[in-house]
Amino acid sequence: MSTAEIQPAPTAADVPELVVGFDLDMTLIDSRPGIQAVWDLLAAETGVPIDTDLVVSRLGPPLTWEMANWFPQDQVDAMVARYREHYPSHAITGSLPLPGVAESLAAIRALRGRTMVVSAKYTPSVRLHLEHLGFDIDEPVGDLHGAEKGTALREHEATIFVGDHTADIDGAHAAGAVAVSVATGPFTADELRAYGADVVLNDLTEFPAWLDEYVLEQRLEALMKRLSSYDKMVVAFSGGADSAFLLAAAARAIGPANVVAATAVSPSLPSAELEPAARFADTVGVRHVTPHTHEMEREGYQANSGARCYFCKAELIETLQPIADEFGITAIATGTNADDAIAGFRPGIRAAFERGALTPLRDARLTKEQIRTASRSWGLETSDKPAAACLSSRIAYGIRITPNLLARVDRAEQTVRARLASYDVQNVRVRDLGESASIEIDADLIDRVDQQELVDAVMAEGFAAAHVDPRGFRSGSMNERLADPEKYRSL
Repeated sequence: MSTAEIQPAPTAADVPELVVGFDLDMTLIDSRPGIQAVWDLLAAETGVPIDTDLVVSRLGPPLTWEMANWFPQDQVDAMVARYREHYPSHAITGSLPLPGVAESLAAIRALRGRTMVVSAKYTPSVRLHLEHLGFDIDEPVGDLHGAEKGTALREHEATIFVGDHTADIDGAHAAGAVAVSVATGPFTADELRAYGADVVLNDLTEFPAWLDEYVLEQRLEALMKRLSSYDKMVVAFSGGADSAFLLAAAARAIGPANVVAATAVSPSLPSAELEPAARFADTVGVRHVTPHTHEMEREGYQANSGARCYFCKAELIETLQPIADEFGITAIATGTNADDAIAGFRPGIRAAFERGALTPLRDARLTKEQIRTASRSWGLETSDKPAAACLSSRIAYGIRITPNLLARVDRAEQTVRARLASYDVQNVRVRDLGESASIEIDADLIDRVDQQELVDAVMAEGFAAAHVDPRGFRSGSMNERLADPEKYRSL
């Protein structure tokens, strides 16, 4: 099979995409100084005595509503236009981000979510504020107030809306979204709660922790619901954090007697991984089988192009199918998570999908960090286990894979890890570049260890030359060496 024939696996999810909407004024930014400056300017120009302190104490409703409090109705449109002329020069730089904004936006990104702003403010002004402060917002929307905000929230499928005003609660409820209120505007926490907010926070500094807990709960609930829909399941169990969590979750959902853990044994499996995998399966109480896979016999695998993982995963699922049939099981699941689904260089996802494998973690949108968090809460020993990709991932693309090359890499890595045992090393990779080896270890150890000792140890295992990568360990660093990496990013 050529790489051109390998297309991305379609996405599927048991929970909606995380889309969080925010109000702008007094939710994300304290716009009062800038807005007051513009109103002061209007008062000076027109001679109308405007109580600008009062104006900025009740931000939220549309500008036309506030303008009608100070000017005759037939002048409102003209004064709104004048206000908007002054706004870019006098209001933007005077507005400041409220505490917790950057952390809140980062928390959403970490959960693979999207963001939007829905404000009653003039749309161009919304954009100016976001650009000036450098806020990473996917969709800015203006000129909507109260329940009208629900229109934009529904259109973009927002699941949460955060605001400081009772009108923002109306907007969230109109869209069927969770109404999260922050008491940084004109209403107290008790007033917002009494009005019907689903969640009330003092300010956005409390939002990331709430969001992490809320989203994890939603995604775990979706995972367990999906797993419970199967009578029995075979889990492709590599021994890593993801498949270990899936194995434990399946055992909880349908009972350990109905779950089989299958760890594929081949030259590409690091020798140190098999015993811990067997021990973990035993602690969970599930049957553990260790079938031998023969990916080395597949030309596409041996050729070691950017599509190598496709042929490995194809071999794995095809090997597990007879085992599933033997036990009367129709469901085979892999530990693919939500981060894997958007990462480049993952043609194995497509291979598994084509062969009917399930991806419950991915479908529940669980990220790697969420899986580690949930694993810790369940007391799983794999919660902080470093990533351990197959040995073939250490061989530079284009170098034909052989059992001897894999064994040499395995020996070299074990030797380096032994040399660094006193440093509590987490990540070790020895990359076979053909003419030499690149040694990757945790970046914070590079200046603390005897690099020559590591180089000598690796060369003693059969490499002609070696060096310690000054950038430290990087997952998937071999992908950086592909001549045409974009060719493989959607595989």
